[in-house]
Amino acid sequence: WSQVVSEAEKIVGYPTSFMSLRCLLSDELSNIAMQVRKLVGTKHPLLDTARGFVYDSRNNLQMRGLVVLLISKAAGPSTAELSFQHDMVSGIYSSQRSLAEITELIHTAFLVHRGIVNIGELKSCDGPLKDMQFGNKMAVLSGDFLLANACTSLAQLQNTKVVELISSAIGDLVQGIYYENSKSSEENCLTDDIGISRWKEQVFLSHSALLAKSCQAAMELAKHSAEIQDMAFQYGKHMSMSHKLHSDLQPFVKETSSDTMAFSLNSAPAILHQEFRGREAWLKQIREKHCAPRDNCARLKHPPHRCACVFQQLQEAIKAGKGVTSAIDLCRCHGNRALAALERFPPSEARDALANIVYAVTRFP
Repeated sequence: WSQVVSEAEKIVGYPTSFMSLRCLLSDELSNIAMQVRKLVGTKHPLLDTARGFVYDSRNNLQMRGLVVLLISKAAGPSTAELSFQHDMVSGIYSSQRSLAEITELIHTAFLVHRGIVNIGELKSCDGPLKDMQFGNKMAVLSGDFLLANACTSLAQLQNTKVVELISSAIGDLVQGIYYENSKSSEENCLTDDIGISRWKEQVFLSHSALLAKSCQAAMELAKHSAEIQDMAFQYGKHMSMSHKLHSDLQPFVKETSSDTMAFSLNSAPAILHQEFRGREAWLKQIREKHCAPRDNCARLKHPPHRCACVFQQLQEAIKAGKGVTSAIDLCRCHGNRALAALERFPPSEARDALANIVYAVTRFP
C-alpha cells in the first residue's frame, strides 16, 4: 500500500501528505494545537488523531485527496471547454487541486469530531474529568474550524453543481455517523441488527459518499460529460467500499505474532457471520464466549470488546464460519466494479495508479 501511494504521488506532482498544509499551518490552528498539548497525559482520542496527522505509517489519511487528483489527471482535459486550458499543471486543473484539498479538510474535520468521548463512560485512568471535557470542546471547535475552511474554499470554486455535490456528501457523513452511534447508545444492544445490505448503505454514507461525490465533482469542474462523471462516481464509491472491507478484514487475515487485533462486532466479517448463523444464534454464541463480568468485561455493547480472551474466541468463531471468505469476496467484487469504471478512461499512468490502489486493497495473504 505504501509503495502504491508513493508512486501515485509522483504522478500527481507532489506528496498529498502536505495537501492541507496551508490550513494546518494557519495561526488559528496553531493556537488550537497549543491548547491540545494540555491533553498530554490523558487518554483523550483527540491526541491520537493529532498524532496521526504528524505521522501516519499506513498513508491512509490523505488517500481521498490523492484519488481525486489521480482521477482528474486520468480524465484529462475536456473537449467541451478549451478556454481555461492554461490553468492546467501536470494534467490537473487548479480548481481540481483545490477540490482535493477541500475533500481532505472535510474528512479531517469529521475525524476530529469523532474524537468526542462520552463523559459518562470514563474511568479514572482515562484522565481528570476537566481535561476530558476540555478535550471534547477542542474536538468540536477544531473540527468546526476545518469544516468552515473547507466550505469557504468550496464557495470560491464558484460552481453550483460542485457545491451541491459536496454539501450532500457532508450531509451523508452526518447521517452515516448518526446511524453508527444510534444503536450503540441503546441498552442491551450487543451488535446492530442489520444485514450486509444495510451495512453497505451505512458504509456508503459514512465512508464512500465523500470520495465518490468528490470524484464526480472533479469531472464537473473540467466540464466532462455526464457519463464520465458517473464513471468517476462509481470508481470512488466502489474503491472506498473495498478499502473499508479490507480494513475490516485485517484482524482476521493479517499474519502477526502480536496479540489479537481489535475488531468491531459490527464489522463486515461479523455481520456476514451473523447472516449465516442467524441473529439469535450469533447473540447466543457471543454470550457463550463471554467470560465472567470483571474489569468492565460485560460492556459488549461498546465494541471492540475489552476482554482479550473473549475477543480471541469470537475472532476464531468468525474465522471458522463463512463470514471472512464472504467479506473477501465482497471486497473483490467492489474492486472489480471500480476497475470496470476505469475502463471508460483513456490509458495513462494515472489510470494505472488508480487500478493499483484497487489491487492493493483487494489482495489478501
